[in-house]
Amino acid sequence: MTIDPWLLGKLVCPVTRQPLRYDVDRHELVSEAAGLAYPVRGGVPVMLVEDARTLDR
Repeated sequence: MTIDPWLLGKLVCPVTRQPLRYDVDRHELVSEAAGLAYPVRGGVPVMLVEDARTLDR
């Protein structure tokens, strides 16, 4: 499953307000600036900080 490019262009990280990139393999929206990855469940981005995974740096 992929994210619509138009929607991806509109979404920003709720913490930093920076753009996100979509990780196709993990089905996540990644915020490099915040070091967080937000899950995409059933094609719906879950933009809750408490549901985000911390990135390994």
